[in-house]
Amino acid sequence: MSTIKWEDLTNGQREEVERQLAIIRRGTVEIVPEEELKLKVAESVVTGRPLNVKIGLDPSSPDIHVGHTVALQKLRQFQDLGHEIQLVIGDFTGMIGDPTGKSETRKQLSREQVVRNAQTYREQISKILNPDKMKVYYNSEWLASLTFADVVKLASHVTVARMLERDDFSKRYGSGQAIHIHEFFYPLMQGYDSVALETDIELGGTDQKFNLLMGRTLQREYGKRLQIAIMMPLLEGLDGVQKMSKSLGNYIGIDEEPNNIYGKAMSVPDELMLKYFELATDIGNEELAELRHGLETGAVHPRDAKMRLARTFVRMYHGEEAAQAAEQHFVTVFQQRALPDDIEEKQIPAEWLENGRIRLVKLLVELGLVPSGGEARRNIQAGGVRLNEEKVTDVMFEYTPADGDVLQVGKRKFVKIRVG
Repeated sequence: MSTIKWEDLTNGQREEVERQLAIIRRGTVEIVPEEELKLKVAESVVTGRPLNVKIGLDPSSPDIHVGHTVALQKLRQFQDLGHEIQLVIGDFTGMIGDPTGKSETRKQLSREQVVRNAQTYREQISKILNPDKMKVYYNSEWLASLTFADVVKLASHVTVARMLERDDFSKRYGSGQAIHIHEFFYPLMQGYDSVALETDIELGGTDQKFNLLMGRTLQREYGKRLQIAIMMPLLEGLDGVQKMSKSLGNYIGIDEEPNNIYGKAMSVPDELMLKYFELATDIGNEELAELRHGLETGAVHPRDAKMRLARTFVRMYHGEEAAQAAEQHFVTVFQQRALPDDIEEKQIPAEWLENGRIRLVKLLVELGLVPSGGEARRNIQAGGVRLNEEKVTDVMFEYTPADGDVLQVGKRKFVKIRVG
């Protein structure tokens, strides 16, 4: 607990604390406990000691999408406030697999998979966080050296009843589904990370609340100062319903091409625009308030706000020049309904043709515009395929290709054909 008392602060110090709290609170769902956060920030302001702000990443997937960046944007705000980031790569916990939200045991990753995914994570995270203002840890540094006696002591601090308070464990236990003993160790190990690093604040999604509070529990048992748990909301994907997920296809990947990022951002539901701005972009609180007011009063058109969102995403991950080019591409192709100037050209070998003709389904697959014949047929039936700007809806369509023909799939994929 902080030894700083609010009444001992000068007016200037109080103003600085409130300024930081306004930024920290932005977009959060819950802060546990908030009064302690205020005192921790006050102590940092008075002493000049930056707070240690931790996030644990379980590298089960190598790619980061905008949904993942919600907590990372909050970490960047902490960096800009002068605090230090503890980025914990869960190379040890990753080999167990976080059971959070899972109805069955997670497949364990190999050491090689974890290391490979962790390296990709670090590269992508550097697009958001300042690498000079964060410390990267691998939790095998302290977890791998624990003896069996250490593990028994660690486990002795938490009861089985407490573990079964977790919603996912409770549901699986109630339905008779297997819960393996090693899964109980995941929250214990994540909590022990906070003990080892003497963390002041830990961030995570709302689905991580149990694990974050476990850090407080274990810090108390090991005689450490208790961390604050900050829960961030889960971001809905482009469908506006389900959590953003690569497996659901409703995601925007931060490593995608600029035109793809821009085009996908333009499909964000209007009612989610402000949430995306608040949670996943770097615009300031004043800009956000002005935008919110403009949308509420009608001074800002939703289309213009969405274009700003799309431009912001591309600028954040590819730079200002790419953002301007992506916006121009979108305006040219989709608003003016003109073909872009820089369409990729691909050659059709003679062996693809039968009597000089080719099925459109086969052509789309061979040119790499779709991954499979089934996907080609679905796009054609849905009206998403155009040949020389004319919609094709017959899945049996075949034709004689000519130089300069332009095939379009969806809103963002174009190919200009060369024959021979």
